[in-house]
Order: sequence, then C-alpha cells, then structure tokens
Amino acid sequence: MRLGIKRFGIRRLGATLANRLETRWVAPSYGGWVALGLALFFFGAATNTMAGWLYATSGLMGALLVLGALLPGRSLRALAVRRMPIEPVSAGDALNLELAVENTGRQAKTLLQVCDRPPPELGPAETTVIESLAPGQTYRWVYSRTADRRGVYRWDGVDLRTATPLGLFWGRRSHLVNASAVVYPTVLPLSQCPLIDEMGQDPSHTTESQRRAQMATEGVTRTLRPYRWGDPTRLIHWRTSARYGELRLRELERFTGGQEVVIVLDSAALWQPDAFEQAVIASASLYAYALRQSMTVSLWTAGTGSLRGDRLVLEALAAVQPGEPSPNHPPTQSPCIWLTPSLQRCNSLPPQSRWLLWRDADSSGSHPDESTTGRIIQPDKPLLVQLQQ
Repeated sequence: MRLGIKRFGIRRLGATLANRLETRWVAPSYGGWVALGLALFFFGAATNTMAGWLYATSGLMGALLVLGALLPGRSLRALAVRRMPIEPVSAGDALNLELAVENTGRQAKTLLQVCDRPPPELGPAETTVIESLAPGQTYRWVYSRTADRRGVYRWDGVDLRTATPLGLFWGRRSHLVNASAVVYPTVLPLSQCPLIDEMGQDPSHTTESQRRAQMATEGVTRTLRPYRWGDPTRLIHWRTSARYGELRLRELERFTGGQEVVIVLDSAALWQPDAFEQAVIASASLYAYALRQSMTVSLWTAGTGSLRGDRLVLEALAAVQPGEPSPNHPPTQSPCIWLTPSLQRCNSLPPQSRWLLWRDADSSGSHPDESTTGRIIQPDKPLLVQLQQ
C-alpha cells in the first residue's frame, strides 16, 4: 500500500511539473522524450567511438529538439479570444456557448487546440481543433450544454494549446475570457391556482395599475361631458368648448389592476436542498400565473427584497440560495403567498395571505394556525398537481 501511495505521489508530482512547464514554456510530448533519449544516446556513442556521423546525427536531433521547443510558443502569440454573450435559458434546456478565436498576426496559425472549462455543474471541459487560421481570420466555435439545474454559473478560463509543427513539445496559454450563464428555474404551466384565484376575487385589495392615467394633459381621454359646478378647470377641453359654445370637460381613463400580491420566498430559513428547489420552482410558477391573471405581483426574497419584472425575478430566483442573510424586512402591508419550511412563520402573516409549507422533521406533528389559509406540500407528489388543487 505504501508503494502504491508513493507511485501516486510521483505521478501527481510529474503531472504538476508537466502542467507548469506547458503553461509557462513548453512540455515534452511522448515523441519529444523519445527524440531526447535518442539524441543523448547518439551523443554518448559518438563520445566513445569518436565517429563523426554519430556527432552529426546527435547534433541534428538536438537542433530539431530546439526548433520543436521554440515554435509552439511563437504559434500561440498574436491570438485573441472573445466570448459571445450567453442567452439565459430555463433548467433542462440547451445552453449555447460561442467563442471566437482571431489571428491578429501576420502569419497563419495551424493545428490549434481550444479548450473551454465550464463549471463542473455544466459538464466536463470541451475541446475543439482549428486546423488552419489565416492572418486576420476569425474562427467561431459553438457548442451546447444541457443545464439541468438552475443557477448563475461563472468561469473565465480558455486554453489555447499546440505542438506545431513537429509535435515534440506542447505549449499552452490561458486567456482570461469572462463568462456568465444564467439558468432560470422551471416555470410550471399552471392552468389554475386556487391560492391566487381566491386572492384575485377579493375586491378590497385592488390597486391602480402602473399604467394608470395621469391628471392634467398626460391622461388618456375616455369621453367629453358638459362641465358641472365643482369640476377642476384644468380638465376643460377649450377647443371643443369653443366649438359647442359651452364648457366641455375631459373624463380621463383610469386603469386598475387586480389583486396586489407578493410572492415571498423565505430564503433566510434553513431548507432541505430538494425542498428549496421545489420552492424556487413554485415561486417562479406562481409569479408567472399571477401575471397571466392581470394581477399586480412582485417577488420578495431575503437577499434582494421586493422585485418586479420577468427578467429581474427570474434572475433573482436563479441565484437565490437557502440560509442567505436578510437585510430586508418581509412585507407586512400587502397580502402575500409565503413559501417557507418554518411552521412558526405561517402564523404571523398579513391579512388575506396564504402559505405553502414544506414541512421539516421538527414540525411533523404540528399544524399551522387554523385562521390562516394554505397548503402543506408533499414531497412524494407532483408539485404541479398540488399547486392546482
């Protein structure tokens, strides 16, 4: 066993040394080690026999080794690497990654190996080979990866590697090319959701839409009517009044939205990993469903506070993690749908609120306050079915 550990340590030391040589200068390939051994053999034989052809052979092989060690480094110069913007995708979709390698020098580059190293969550490193790259030419490389899990993935390393032209030594240079890939959580296609539908039927919490008509001349005129005593004079339409010979007043359109609701993801609590992923998917699905119902909806998490807008909400849900610090206070004025693993948090919600509870082991025998309305999510049942029941 000790012998195996020593061999493993020697191999690891050799791999580390070869990696440093390859990134800072060049590292011999298998053919390079063979050529170096033959050159030393012929030189030793020439020293013993004093034969001139052996000296010539060893000198020729030494020249080839020097040439093979110098050219890879020169081939890796005058190369620029750019990364195209990565479009966000949803979990389970294909993530398209595109790189552009440009030859900014005056000489053609041949037999280049390009290696992109995304995070392990997106799979192993991807490699391609460029056979020839003329001066001023740009090679575009596109490959895809399936993003199985939501998240924000960042990496910055692209390696260019070559052993041209003799294949005796490998040279590798790293280029700093920042990458950021956003994978949104899955949005379930809810056809109905009683938790939100019941809140939308409550007329006591309707709110004016963000598109509501402004007073004065910025409003949208719905109709014109005769002026009545006490009406504001700034709404008089003078051109129409002059035409009819009496004062005419503009009635402005008033846009109202439905129920105002806040989707609250209790990300400051301690979650089980699978339960938290389900809660993130539920948050995205409820937010999308509320928008389709023309409701005024926002998302709240412990790290971001209140957010509105499809892109902002999905990016926040892609990056949110359980147990994050909470510099923001939860909403207390508007009705909310509270997604939490903590039973105690379900008993202190604003009026007309609802809750979704992922029960933890400590609260398996307890029940929420009967004065509140919600649902306990069962981990062994489909989430889509439970949200629609």
